[in-house]
Amino acid sequence: MKKKTKLTLLQLNDSHAYLEPHQEMFWEKGGQVYRSAGGFARIAGYLQQLRKAQNGAVLALDCGDTFHGTYPAVDTKGEVMLRVLNALGLAAMTAHWEFAYGPAQFKKLTSQLNYPMLAINIYDKQTGDLVYKPYIVQEVNGLKVGIVGIACNIVDKTMPPHFSDGLRFTLGNEELPGYIQNLREIDKTDLIVLISHLGFPQNMKLLSEVEGVDVCLSSHTHYRTSIPARQGNTLVIESGCHGSFLGRLDLTLENGKITQFEHELVEVSELLPEDEQVKELVEEAIEPFREELSQQVGATKVALDRNTILESTMDNFLLQSMLEATGAELAFSNGWRYGAPIVPGPITLNDLYNIIPMNPPVQTVSISGEELLKMLEENLEKTFAPDAYNQLGGFVKRSLGLKAFIKIEAPKGNRIQKLFINGEELDPQRRYKAAFVTEQGVPEKYGTQRETTGIKAIKAMKLYLQKHSPVDIRLLGTFSAV
Repeated sequence: MKKKTKLTLLQLNDSHAYLEPHQEMFWEKGGQVYRSAGGFARIAGYLQQLRKAQNGAVLALDCGDTFHGTYPAVDTKGEVMLRVLNALGLAAMTAHWEFAYGPAQFKKLTSQLNYPMLAINIYDKQTGDLVYKPYIVQEVNGLKVGIVGIACNIVDKTMPPHFSDGLRFTLGNEELPGYIQNLREIDKTDLIVLISHLGFPQNMKLLSEVEGVDVCLSSHTHYRTSIPARQGNTLVIESGCHGSFLGRLDLTLENGKITQFEHELVEVSELLPEDEQVKELVEEAIEPFREELSQQVGATKVALDRNTILESTMDNFLLQSMLEATGAELAFSNGWRYGAPIVPGPITLNDLYNIIPMNPPVQTVSISGEELLKMLEENLEKTFAPDAYNQLGGFVKRSLGLKAFIKIEAPKGNRIQKLFINGEELDPQRRYKAAFVTEQGVPEKYGTQRETTGIKAIKAMKLYLQKHSPVDIRLLGTFSAV
């Protein structure tokens, strides 16, 4: 009989290139509070401490959304992250927003990593071949651990076309059973760990269909699991975002089975030690940008936050800026999940880039009331579809100038009970002028007379702050669940 063996899994997910500590939102004492969290020097310091305490029996894995989300990352097309990530001793990663720089640039990035990018569900359109390794086997503390990767499947479905140029993405549910069989029967693994960027609901459905995964490290949806979920015999965790949290699973295995586990959602707080080498690497990465990004551009009386699914103060600020810059009646942007909160007080240029690091142009479009209704219903389905596989979005599309009363549980196409545009009931035949940013704000299939204003998102917010600082942005009940 085999002896009991210990292994610690450490999860990093959805860190979105937040190299340094930043403000994060926490739910405490029945409300929201804000404090500093994150920073890769702290992440590295904790990892170093953990490896020492566990005698090296640690497997650290990155579930993606790592190379994109802050200005330094976007400006360098992810390259600013390389030296820092290579210093962490990670075992493998999978991906999502990494494809924002185009598949060729992401291939360049992964070629410079000292650990592999894994995905069983990304194919070359021309050849039909897998673009990345589907899995690897690592030996840790005498255990053979199979690590399988599933990248986010929406890259070629709801995101700008250049993200997926030449690639095809699947769910991975059809491919996964074969890889599990190989790992069990050919590689004789003791443990199978799935790193998946499908999202928590999607992973739970996947694991209800596919047996054989011991642990799933989920990402994409930014869940903070304080207690691991179970789907059959699989343990499932997801560990927040912005590098503000790490997921730690201490496993005891016997005869190829997990017989005991302990879990901690680790807050990457000021109490954690900093790794001095990584601290220096972070400083070198940020230094070329620090002076510009530290400029104060305004102030806010209230927290600007993006942690709410139907509407957010952060996006209401962005959208109000777009309305004022264009004179439009309506404004739309994507329901992004990432973006560290801005606490009451000064607003810096860095804060604005954290809201929308791509700094896309503000555009306008003429859209009919009938199209508006279809567009919003489509977005609500992508957010709240009862079949998790059909949940293809982030939060609800950020909107301003309208009020929608919705039934979240209603079937597809029937969620909006009543829709008002600036206080007036929607006229299906009327055309409305809408401002938007990115293809996800108003998809190409909706509207006519698309025009680029010559103003980018960051400039629109700076102009708004010049007139209205300190801003006092509130939730307006744009989408009200009834």
